[in-house]
This record gives sequence, C-alpha cells and structure tokens, in this order.
Amino acid sequence: RVAAVLEGARVRHVSEFDAWGRGAPMLAKRAGWTLPERYLLVSLGTGTSMLEIGGGGIQRVGGASLGGGTLLGLGRLLCGVETFAEITALAARGERGRVDLLVRDVYPEGGIGINPDWTAASFAKLASREPADLAHAIMGLLGENIAIACAAVAHARGLETLVFGGSALESNPTLQEILRLTTEAFSREARVLPEGAFCGAVGAALSSG
Repeated sequence: RVAAVLEGARVRHVSEFDAWGRGAPMLAKRAGWTLPERYLLVSLGTGTSMLEIGGGGIQRVGGASLGGGTLLGLGRLLCGVETFAEITALAARGERGRVDLLVRDVYPEGGIGINPDWTAASFAKLASREPADLAHAIMGLLGENIAIACAAVAHARGLETLVFGGSALESNPTLQEILRLTTEAFSREARVLPEGAFCGAVGAALSSG
C-alpha cells in the first residue's frame, strides 16, 4: 500500500520482525546502552509481539492480542477519549486502586507473602467511575498482563532482560512504569527503548542499506 503512493519509487519489502531486531541495537546505542547478548524484544504496537534476539538471530517466540489497539478501544468505550494523548493524560491523574481490587482489599491483615499493592482482579472494585481512574485501570490491565506474559516467555527461554518498544509507550510514563514494576516483580530486568516507536522504521532503513 505504501508503494502505491510513491509514484514508481523502488520499494524493498522487509520483514517486520527482522526490522525490529535490527533497529533495537541502533536505538540502544544512541541511548548509550549496552544490550546483553540475548534478550527479549517486545514490540508493543496495536497488539504485542515477543522476539528473542541472540546469537545473530531474530525469532518471534510469542505474542498477545493486548496492545495499543486495546488501550485506545477501551479508552473510547469507557472514558470517552479519541486519542492516545487524551487517555495518557487521563491515566496520569487517576488512581486505579479505586477501580481494581487489590491484594490488600482481599487480605487486609496481610501475611500471605504477596505485595499488598498488586492487583487481585482488574476492574473488580469499581468504587470509582471517574474517567481518570478508569484510564489508569486500563493501563494497569494492559501493562500487567503484557509484562506477566513476557516475563513468563523470558523465563522459559532463559532470558534475563526484556526490552520494550512501540508506539503505545511513546509519551506514556504510566504504562512504562507499570511494565517495569511488573517485570521486575518476576525477577527480570525491564528497559524501555528511547524513541522505541521508530524501532521498526530504523531497522528497515538499515536493512535497505
């Protein structure tokens, strides 16, 4: 479809996942990072893809239907917003503990070895229906479940580091923090690529060279 509007310009098609695998090291280098030899690269776009990077290879090893499309769809449905900027701004002002049932709500006496601030059930409390609180709860639903799934895949494949990128994370510190905290709760390191929304584009440009 892109080629059709470029009026005869030569277009080279590049695998999306190969492009991501090539783009991540370049963005990491620009940020001054040193990536490990093997890591899980998470593409958080409309949905989510998990790529194992290592040994000179790039392999898709998992994915989830949760992603930026979920975030925007639920934001439209529950919060009346139309853009990522709107739901991100709302979430930054909200408190999902008023919407989600937390472990401390179920076990106020504690003593069960689980962080009391962890989510026991998303949207199960609904003590608030304020758009900001709902937006924060949507971020929690998305971030926690993606991070848990990614951490499980990383554990199964012996990977210690998860690198997150994608348009859903741009200017979205709330979702970034939820991903980081949840990933670290499962004893894995989480990093968010600066300018990670352009990871695939950067990799495609490198591939065309």
